[in-house]
Amino acid sequence: MKIAYFGYGKMGRTVEAAALERGHTTAAIIDPLVESPSTIVADVAMEFSTPATAVDNILRCFDLGIPVVSGTTGWNARLNEVADICRQRQGALFVASNFSIGMNIMFQLNRRLAELMKDRADYRPSISETHHVHKLDAPSGTAIVLANDIAAISGSTPPIESHRVGEVPGIHEVVYDSAVDTLTLRHEAKSRKGLALGAVLAAEFLVGRKGFFTMYNLLNDSPSA
Repeated sequence: MKIAYFGYGKMGRTVEAAALERGHTTAAIIDPLVESPSTIVADVAMEFSTPATAVDNILRCFDLGIPVVSGTTGWNARLNEVADICRQRQGALFVASNFSIGMNIMFQLNRRLAELMKDRADYRPSISETHHVHKLDAPSGTAIVLANDIAAISGSTPPIESHRVGEVPGIHEVVYDSAVDTLTLRHEAKSRKGLALGAVLAAEFLVGRKGFFTMYNLLNDSPSA
């Protein structure tokens, strides 16, 4: 695949390295700090920019007829709007708050745990997330997904603590605390490589498809939502 990169920060560069390792090539880099091409010809776009620019980048890809994978978080308030535009324009969009395969398994475990705990009022759910100091949004999109899933199943909205420390790739914990014990579900990313590989797998999945997709579709090889 020929891949265009919208955003060329640490994550964008890590995704590019993972794509190159899998035999893909770089078609274009669109970033304020890099001289951008006037035209873009690509099989797919990777959108890892900023919350302020993500939607414009995605809509530009729709205009160009380029499938786009977006890993930027912090623009969820417009997600349904953008998904509708994607369908109207017969575009292809893959969105994930976290592309790590392990983290997406944790999403499933989190939902199952919420089912088991929903009638146990003696346990209080909470979430904590820790990321590097360069992360622009807080709480993380991943933490919000965890919290929303718990709320949807149990009716209890857990508080979220956010921490920004050094160069931490990402730690997420779901905690159920009671007077007698504590139950913790934890995922810790060792580097950005797992996220990058997941994003490349998403791009490979997206090419040739139309519609709105998430990691659920990738992991279950299912049709668009």
